[in-house]
Amino acid sequence: MDDRIVEFEGWEKVLKDTVPVKLQADYREAVVKFRYWLWETRKKATVEGFMEHLAWKKSYLSPERYETRRQALRWYYDKGRKVPVERPTVTRSPGDSAALNTSRQGVKKNAGGKLAEINDVPSLGRLDLGGAAWERKLVERIRELHLAWKTEKTYRQWAWQLARFCEPKPVEELTHEDLRGWFSHLAVKGRVAVATQKQALNAGVFLFREALKREPGDFSDFVRSNKHRNVPSVLTREECAELFSLLSGTSRLMAELMYGAGLRLSELLRLRVQDVDLSRLQLAVRAGKGNKDRLTMIPRSLAPRLREHRERLRELHRKDREAGVAGVFLPEALERKWPTAGEKFEWFWFFPSRNLMSDPRSGVVRRHHVLDVSFQKAIREAAKKARLDKKITPHTLRHSFATHLLENGTGIRDLQDLLGHANVNTTQIYLHTAKQTGVGIRSPLD
Repeated sequence: MDDRIVEFEGWEKVLKDTVPVKLQADYREAVVKFRYWLWETRKKATVEGFMEHLAWKKSYLSPERYETRRQALRWYYDKGRKVPVERPTVTRSPGDSAALNTSRQGVKKNAGGKLAEINDVPSLGRLDLGGAAWERKLVERIRELHLAWKTEKTYRQWAWQLARFCEPKPVEELTHEDLRGWFSHLAVKGRVAVATQKQALNAGVFLFREALKREPGDFSDFVRSNKHRNVPSVLTREECAELFSLLSGTSRLMAELMYGAGLRLSELLRLRVQDVDLSRLQLAVRAGKGNKDRLTMIPRSLAPRLREHRERLRELHRKDREAGVAGVFLPEALERKWPTAGEKFEWFWFFPSRNLMSDPRSGVVRRHHVLDVSFQKAIREAAKKARLDKKITPHTLRHSFATHLLENGTGIRDLQDLLGHANVNTTQIYLHTAKQTGVGIRSPLD
């Protein structure tokens, strides 16, 4: 087997010149992660190293993603083999400049202490500005207002549904009647839920006002979906304990903290190191639902394990800094004001992912927080093993937190503050799930 080491320091420039634009982001991510893996495992970029890395990726990637990863590394290997060995070798960070935030100054010290140039990496956002003229205007306005990536995807999806519903009429010529007819169609024919119709309404109004620059008009007379509120699924304390016993490691710590603090899943995943105050046993929830901040409790019993977890994060953070990995994602306004804040430990994710990922907005390869699907899968599998005959999701832990506090005599207003509900009517639904202790209504037979 060929044991020549592939040293391909100028791969970024060659990638820009030889790979189609639509593939560059995927290839860049594959190469950066491969080089980081080499640095982390202390292996060499030989044929054996490539094969071992791909075998590892094949164990958990989907066939489509694995094939893309294989093609990218095949490109890297073929091009790297053609680079003359005699050229001067430059010590570079395994993350390379593609893993660095391109909005910073032009140079940065890498893991070896030398300066590495930061090239202008084309962002995934700039590569996907929309197709039709109206969509390009929509995307431009969304990004001017710095809306979340998830919001952008949702608004674009609904805008295209509206466009298809009104075909062949151009989107630029849509009127108030067209928009109202679509909303009514969603309720009558689509039979969508109230929340879904409201989401479509927000997207449609945003399209008219911000992209088409027209007032959408009055919507008081369109057909609305029937409002129905489901009684939340709640676990008993014994069922919670059984569920936690079937989880392990970080997944168990996350589940217990979500239950013990009453967090939403997104709030749990987006926690930063600075949000977890173990001295005062307080948890700061930043930009929760409705973009509101609040404080909630940290269970005293979790404090020792949370401290141990934080110390393990210090080592992971140190490795990322030595490898030259870009700092974690920050809100755009903060990143412009303080470009290096993402490299500080206090801004590090409290529950970071094990692998580096490509930022969907900028294309920068960095460490993200744990994916929601990963945690959801862990909860689902633990519930299946526990044979809990209920619909159980991570949000069930938040429902259980609220119900158990009410059963212990916590006031409804205090619970509203802990949960971050804007309206106490939302909190009152837990009065139906609480039992005894004067909170719920007891059967006369009991």
